[in-house]
Amino acid sequence: MTEVFPIWVIVIDYVLGMIMWTLIGRSAMNIFLPENSEFFFMKAFVKLTNPFLHLFAKITPPFLIRPVVPLFIAWFFFMFRFYLMPLLLGYEVMGMLSFPLEGEISRVIYDLGSK
Repeated sequence: MTEVFPIWVIVIDYVLGMIMWTLIGRSAMNIFLPENSEFFFMKAFVKLTNPFLHLFAKITPPFLIRPVVPLFIAWFFFMFRFYLMPLLLGYEVMGMLSFPLEGEISRVIYDLGSK
C-alpha cells in the first residue's frame, strides 16, 4: 500500500531531491568534462548548482578536490531528506523508495518495464 503524503511534503521532497540529483549529476559529468565546458548540460549543471556550492562553502572542507564538492553537498540534502524530514513529519524511514520523488520514478520505470 502506498503512503499518501500531503502535497507540501511532496513539493519539498521533489525540490530537495532535484537539487540533490543535480549536484550528483554535476559531479558525475565533471569526471568527463571540465567545469568551464561549453557543453549545454554541463553549463546548466554548473549554473544551477553554483549557488549551493557558495551557500555551503563555509562548511566544505578545504582538502576536498573541486569535482567532489557537489557530491559532498548532495550528501547533506540526502541526510536531510532521509533522516530529518521523516522525523519532523512523523513518517517512517523505509529506505530509498520511501522518498516520494524516487518512489514515483521507480513506479514509472516499473510500469514501462512491465508493458
